[in-house]
Amino acid sequence: MTSHTNHKYRILIVEDDFASRSLLSSYLEKEGYFVSETEQADNLCERVQQEQIDLVLLDINLPGKDGLTLTRELRSVSSVGIILVTSKGDEIDRIVGLELGADDYVTKPFNPRELLVRAKNLLWRVKDSQQARQQESTQKWTFEGWVLDANKRLLTSPASVDERLPEGEFKLLSALLYAPGAILSRDQLMDAIHDREWTPNDRSVDVMVGRLRRKLGDNPSNPHFILTAHGAGYVFAGEVR
Repeated sequence: MTSHTNHKYRILIVEDDFASRSLLSSYLEKEGYFVSETEQADNLCERVQQEQIDLVLLDINLPGKDGLTLTRELRSVSSVGIILVTSKGDEIDRIVGLELGADDYVTKPFNPRELLVRAKNLLWRVKDSQQARQQESTQKWTFEGWVLDANKRLLTSPASVDERLPEGEFKLLSALLYAPGAILSRDQLMDAIHDREWTPNDRSVDVMVGRLRRKLGDNPSNPHFILTAHGAGYVFAGEVR
């Protein structure tokens, strides 16, 4: 049975094989999705943004720019859902694709119902993520006289002095304020700051913690708000409302 709620989702199929593309398109349209398709993807990033695409089904073996290159480019500018469509012999490429930011994959020849389940699950996750970002964008945190306005990335001191935080520092402080009293590892904080793009030896979290401590008037040797959990990460110790 077709779900009317699917009509709000837009899926873009990037596949150079006409038969595969037509099969995917007709199957998803029957399920109520708004589907567009293309055999090449030179302008994929622009198209995803212009058409407000929610999910891209991306063939990994495309002429010209391949699916791995396109995954990297797309993930650098968008949080759109990405499912790679691969062949049985593409195991290494599949792993690389996931490392580059693809969310899932299906292997040809695929069962259309399996693809549908994967697409539905991913679209729900994308929607939840978008709702969380929208909620975050209207949120204000208050802690011991300080206020962080998420919509403006504005930190206001108890003396009513405003400072707009750089994006990285805002994301780091937001992550800590979301979970006061909980130890967040460097990996978790790196994910919050950089999404998918960081390396294990990246020390930007420590640098940003130092900057935030200065802005919050924290003594680095005896901080009040952002405490170091040695060998584990950082924890926000202030009272958050």
